[in-house]
Amino acid sequence: MNKKPNVIFILADDMGYGDVSALNENAGFQTPNFDRLCEEGVAFTDAHATSAVCSPSRYGLLTGRYNWRSRLKKGVLGGCDRALIAPERLTIGKMFQEMGYKTAAIGKWHVGMDFANVGDEILEHDMADYGIRDLDYSAKIENGPTTRGFDYFFGLAASLDTAPYLFIENDHFTSLPDHYSEEVGVSFWVGKDKDKFDPRHSKIFWREGPVGADFDHEQVMPVLTKKVIDKIEEYKEDPFFIYFPMTAVHTPILPTKEFRGKSGTNLYGDFVLMCDDVVKQVTDKLKELGLYDNTIVVFASDNGCSSCADYEELALFGHNPSYVFRGNKHDIYEGGHRIPFIIRWPEVIPAGGRCNSLVCLSDFFATMAEILGYDLPDNAAEDSFSMLSLLLNADAPAVRTELIHQSMDGSLSIRKGKYKLEMCPGSGGETYPYTGCETSDLPEYQLYDLDRDISEKNNIIENEKEIAESLKCDLTKIIHDGRSTKGQAQKNEGEEFWAAIEWTKDYI
Repeated sequence: MNKKPNVIFILADDMGYGDVSALNENAGFQTPNFDRLCEEGVAFTDAHATSAVCSPSRYGLLTGRYNWRSRLKKGVLGGCDRALIAPERLTIGKMFQEMGYKTAAIGKWHVGMDFANVGDEILEHDMADYGIRDLDYSAKIENGPTTRGFDYFFGLAASLDTAPYLFIENDHFTSLPDHYSEEVGVSFWVGKDKDKFDPRHSKIFWREGPVGADFDHEQVMPVLTKKVIDKIEEYKEDPFFIYFPMTAVHTPILPTKEFRGKSGTNLYGDFVLMCDDVVKQVTDKLKELGLYDNTIVVFASDNGCSSCADYEELALFGHNPSYVFRGNKHDIYEGGHRIPFIIRWPEVIPAGGRCNSLVCLSDFFATMAEILGYDLPDNAAEDSFSMLSLLLNADAPAVRTELIHQSMDGSLSIRKGKYKLEMCPGSGGETYPYTGCETSDLPEYQLYDLDRDISEKNNIIENEKEIAESLKCDLTKIIHDGRSTKGQAQKNEGEEFWAAIEWTKDYI
């Protein structure tokens, strides 16, 4: 290598494992640019986010730490929630900065930042609270991306269906709100009455809230993509790290006109192809500037596909965003957190690798630390294992022996070898048996042998109680050690929370 590699991490929002045609032999459409990444690098077939929803999984990626060690024990942040990443915590952006990189984050942040209201007080809201009319939109935003490792930020505070609908550049909104949008479409949750939910009515959906003069929901993805391409041009003389968390394919599902009907399926399929084209635009720019071979390009999703994609309609075209896995976004089941994860680096990584080892989004942190020769301290990236050996040889020995997942309602599971223990009777999310429905007739926990039962249909916990107890012990130890990697034990935020969980008490 002539110099340090550039790095671009493209993170899709709510895209399923089965949406990459190279990973799904029965895909209802073809994704040539995702597939080209697979051909030129390594595709991981057993890759996972730390959570089945977006704020926590982004925390895991940016910090190399399980999200449930933070103050966020379940659910996601709202559009005005406070910064989730502590100021003193090392982020992957800060590591790149210390190694002499220019850094930029462009897209959906969704791990919190601190807004001011007229009285200079910091507000905190959950997603259901639309009381953001009192925000001081002219004030400086505190504890945003530019304080967490990024020289430059352009994007949104949260998802494209969550107010406020204003672009942020660095630490200020780019415009003031000039109108207030009413809720569009049908809300994803209609209380607890699942009979009222029709995903076909939820594809084009956003919550009510203030909208900026320069903000158009349909044009957000093109605007963000151009910002990324412009930043590559600006940074071309220096090593750079660009984190590009896209707003797609999360609701509102709004492919631009040129992509509507292109997939031959539905709006969701069209939106996936629009994201596939984003990869082409980025890689074409790298080729134009002669940066292609020494740039690490990563593509992944933050969790599984949302049911708003309309699985029933897609099935008419033979397409399943979750591939063969049970469940979808929100769920403890594989469809909730198993993701496409592709890494290519032509100067170093052999082409065409297919790696079946267990890996996690959080592992990208330690991987880049090893590539850059950065010595991680004990109080950083506590749940990150370097994948470099797997990038160099997809058949190399596994780098991690277990992995913990989390569902929307905060339920945990642990995967070790072929077994997966789920600490809840249902999905922990929205797939039946969903959170809030009657589960008294079900076993308290679930155990699956994924080698024999990848679709998690046969709960074997009654026949394998010793295995379940062993996994429960492993899970509890990882929680209370404050880390899953080697090193000095660390503190979790909210230690009392875990001490109060009934199933941990025998192992403390």
